[in-house]
Amino acid sequence: MELAFTTVRLKVALLFVLTIQLRTDAMEITSSGPQTIQKPVGVTVNLGCTYTPSPQDTGQLDIEWVDLSPDMTQKDKLILSYAGGQTHQYGDASVSRRIKFTGDPKQGDASISLSDLKITDTATYQCKVKKSPGVDMRKVTLVVMVPPSAPKCWVEGGEEKGGTVSLHCESSQGSNPLSYVWTRATGGVIPPTATQDPQSGVLMIKNHTDSNAGRYVCEAKNGVGTAQCKYELHAYNPTNKVGVIVGAVIGALLLLLLLLFLIWLLICCCHKRRYEKEISNEIREDTAAPDSRPGSRASSIRASSIRSVLGYRTHHGVIYSSVRKPLQSVIYTGGKNGTPTATGTRAAPLQYDHKYGYAV
Repeated sequence: MELAFTTVRLKVALLFVLTIQLRTDAMEITSSGPQTIQKPVGVTVNLGCTYTPSPQDTGQLDIEWVDLSPDMTQKDKLILSYAGGQTHQYGDASVSRRIKFTGDPKQGDASISLSDLKITDTATYQCKVKKSPGVDMRKVTLVVMVPPSAPKCWVEGGEEKGGTVSLHCESSQGSNPLSYVWTRATGGVIPPTATQDPQSGVLMIKNHTDSNAGRYVCEAKNGVGTAQCKYELHAYNPTNKVGVIVGAVIGALLLLLLLLFLIWLLICCCHKRRYEKEISNEIREDTAAPDSRPGSRASSIRASSIRSVLGYRTHHGVIYSSVRKPLQSVIYTGGKNGTPTATGTRAAPLQYDHKYGYAV
């Protein structure tokens, strides 16, 4: 029984030794370095993958670079391979044309370079080297980031003595995590009463005094770059708040009076226009009709005079014809006792018309 147990133990130990020997002699990727690489956009990055095959690895060399999907249910994307002495590129042309081997894959260097980095290049890449019966692989995560832009520095709350001063710093561009650090360039160190928030970039100084005045520097940074801005902090005497309030009230009253004056002018102008319009209408209504032409008026007067003469004046011995007929020619001759006598054609004698009040 003990002999059998000892035999089993010897077999397990021998198997363990053989396993260690096989692992030592198997294919091995020798590249070292960080498993996560951070790079800014636009640059070129090298992803290392050097390997050493064992003497037992006599099969055909096969190298694959794969973009691993973060979703385990999705397929990984093959982007570059080496097989049968040929290099093959796969996937989107905008990515494949920027990838290439940096060395000779047959000589133990399967490293690649990826140029003109884009944000979309952020991924986990796997290098797999296979030469039967040996096989090994290495993963590396690439994070492409935007470096921070030059931040803007400003102050809020004024710079009055005895008050609270709030210095702000912010970059318009930059990949997270983005942090801000305030330092003092002149005048000593940051005041002990000051507190700063690395995430928001706010430096708050309470009970501001002359000793806090000076030049302050804010540095914005992330994993791929830094940028700075500066602000010159002053310490001013407090303003007379009562005077400011009185001035504001007086200014508001003057503005109100000016507004009322403009409204009054507008009302007066409207009343004046309406009054002028009413006067104009009255003048047009009272205007008399135009006089007749002088020539027509004189003709009318003469015609009226003639009618009056013909209708009302008579002479002894003259016989008038009806006004509706043309006058007959009358010839006066001397009569007896100097009385004129008419000769020629005699018209019918006129008769007095009671209706009209004259002879017709």
